Amino acid sequence: MKLGSPVLLGIPFDANSSYLRGAAEAPPLIREALRCESSNSWSETGVELSEPSAFLDSGDLRLSPDTAFAVIEAEVASILRKNERPVSLGGDHSITYPIIRAFAGAYPDLTVVHFDAHPDLYDEFQGNRHSHACPFARVMEGGFAKRLIQLGIRTMNDHQRQQAERFGVEVIEMRELPAIAKLKLTGPVYISFDVDVLDPAFAPGISHREPGGMSVREVITHLQAITGNLVGADIVEYNPKQDISGLTAMVCGKILKEILGRMMTR
Repeated sequence: MKLGSPVLLGIPFDANSSYLRGAAEAPPLIREALRCESSNSWSETGVELSEPSAFLDSGDLRLSPDTAFAVIEAEVASILRKNERPVSLGGDHSITYPIIRAFAGAYPDLTVVHFDAHPDLYDEFQGNRHSHACPFARVMEGGFAKRLIQLGIRTMNDHQRQQAERFGVEVIEMRELPAIAKLKLTGPVYISFDVDVLDPAFAPGISHREPGGMSVREVITHLQAITGNLVGADIVEYNPKQDISGLTAMVCGKILKEILGRMMTR
């Protein structure tokens, strides 16, 4: 099956953030950074993203806390029915759960590659089973991904190690990188990119600054190493309220450019 165009979808939602709010303000700033004239529109893989046919943009969803997950899942499912590939701009990481639920209907053999400082495998966090600390527990217990590979993790505790073992999650901790060989995949692949996988020196505009993370170059090297059919992605947890001179926005724009370029080259 020929894969359709990537489609940007803004998901301005941070009601499940456990520490700081602000990620809901990120989608328009990531778009602005992608189009910033301080750089050109070519990805490192040689794709010209200013071409009208490069990708589509569905704008931002209008969400309320009570119905947000249902709206997100329905909109992503609608994009997938057109054989297009959603690239969602969050928002906190809780949005990945309804996104992956929608993907499971179209891609039952989905592999998720998850970049993050945190495994987000809590059964519940602060009494909230839909916290941004829990999306992959919900994804895996629901059987919505066949395989989950996590990169850059550096905050594992006993509970989350038990959860990873329970669900068969392939956790690649920060101290174990690089892990290029483990990204040689087949079949449909979804990338969930939490900006705090990066060391805060490169991306200070996040709610949970966890030193000792990846550099931008390390991230791009791993993104470009992923094989398989890239059917969708999200970029989450950029918090503009924590940013310094728009630095993190520009990093998000670069990561988005390379994800879109990767989609267009294979």
